[in-house]
Amino acid sequence: MRSPASYTCKRCLNALKTVFKVRQQPIPTRQPAPGRRSISTAPDKSSRISSNVRTKQQELQRPLIRRSVSFLGQQGETVKNEPPEYRSPGGLASTTVLETEGRPLLLPNNLFHPFSSSPSPEIRRRAAFIKQNAHCPHPDHHQTRLPTNPDDPEARKSVQGKLPPVHVKFECPDCGIPVSCSEEHWADDYEAHLEICDTLREINEDDHDLRSGRFFPEFEYPGDQIEEAMVNMTNWDTFLFSREFRAINDERSLRQATRLLTYPVTIGSVLHELSPYSIKKGGRLTVEGLKSLSALRYSLHPPKSGGGADIKGLRPTPPPMRIFILGARAESSLPREVWVQLTHLFPRVAFHLIFIGPESMANRDSEFPLPARTPENPFGAIVEDRLTNSLKISTFVEYYHTLHKAGHFYPYDPYFDCFMLFHPGLGHPASSHEWEETIPQLLETKVPILVTGYTQYDMERDIDWVKKTVGGEMDLLMEPGENRFRSLRWDLNDLDPQDISCGNWGIWGFRGKRYETIRKDAE
Repeated sequence: MRSPASYTCKRCLNALKTVFKVRQQPIPTRQPAPGRRSISTAPDKSSRISSNVRTKQQELQRPLIRRSVSFLGQQGETVKNEPPEYRSPGGLASTTVLETEGRPLLLPNNLFHPFSSSPSPEIRRRAAFIKQNAHCPHPDHHQTRLPTNPDDPEARKSVQGKLPPVHVKFECPDCGIPVSCSEEHWADDYEAHLEICDTLREINEDDHDLRSGRFFPEFEYPGDQIEEAMVNMTNWDTFLFSREFRAINDERSLRQATRLLTYPVTIGSVLHELSPYSIKKGGRLTVEGLKSLSALRYSLHPPKSGGGADIKGLRPTPPPMRIFILGARAESSLPREVWVQLTHLFPRVAFHLIFIGPESMANRDSEFPLPARTPENPFGAIVEDRLTNSLKISTFVEYYHTLHKAGHFYPYDPYFDCFMLFHPGLGHPASSHEWEETIPQLLETKVPILVTGYTQYDMERDIDWVKKTVGGEMDLLMEPGENRFRSLRWDLNDLDPQDISCGNWGIWGFRGKRYETIRKDAE
């Protein structure tokens, strides 16, 4: 049997021997004499090999490098003037992050940071914006505006208070968000702040989680599934399980996932034949609502046509289901994979989503520059028709009443059309004037109109405004109430940290009144 050395070349053996000799006998370094120039000699081949081996071994033995995010938020920068919050007894910063492929990664147990000293530059800018615009909610200050609802903190203030209005400066140590002008006012009004403190801390951690740089498996969505697999729309848990989403075992991940999915699933939960909203007791659906939704469900769940690939199997294709999303803002910039989930609930139908509103292209200028308005495209529509074979998206940066007067979408069909308004603010004093001309036009179409709201008061204010504006020319299709597929994540109003809400909290529906024709017998 041959020895292992016989399989190794002599050149490599000599290099290894040289390495061992170098380890045992350190090489003395000579300093050049003063006034003389040091002469550098080129190392021989064996010394080059030994230095390469030492370098490789040092790289393998080097521990995982932990770096801190500097106060300016740049990666890999040395923090010279760290604030006291950033220091820890162990010498590493408390906001230490692991640098993975050039991206900072906040650990799951290290997501809470005060907004003003957050490792994220975006959150620090947000803290500065809050301090410049939000006012202290302590009842000793003057009112800065009229209260919008009975629970508004401004309702506790008087018109002529003891102190003038002051912007918030003090950050609550429990939630990390600027909520008061001073520590004294925060402590004096702590009982009122305690009602939302836990929710504000949850918002703080969720915002840092989105910017932690971790991998988000909850944003991976399933594709088509067999039609025999029934979708259970009782709640979020049953829906995600029946749609074969990846298991989400963390509440924070569930909140992040529902923040995006609430928009398509809210529409699907009302229009689907297995909808949790019915005419039964507690189902919140009215008789008129059953009539309108039955027409839509007839088109959304057609029977199998029996078509085939040959000429004999050709069958006429129904027009796509048009869903007009008016006043589009954040929903128009959602990832298209999110809206594709709506088509998976109705596999036999094609959809055409139409986003309409002056803010429908906000934050998307670099993605799709606005096209010029030409005779072929008079309203500058942006059409995305290469998403899937069953989804097409069009965006109009225009008010709906302008398109309605031009007859751009005429005619409307109650079997194939539906309007959707996400948080329109119909009754809000700052936005109600924009809907005064639109709502009567929507009622003329006799097409179902679904509306969501941030809170129960927001919905009731919208309903009262619609009844006051159009009188008795509307039929209520769905009683107002909490949306089963609302966003589980809470959002913060930067202009007023006391104002917290969640996307699509409630939902209700209405339609233009239909008048039945009655024949009068001749005398």
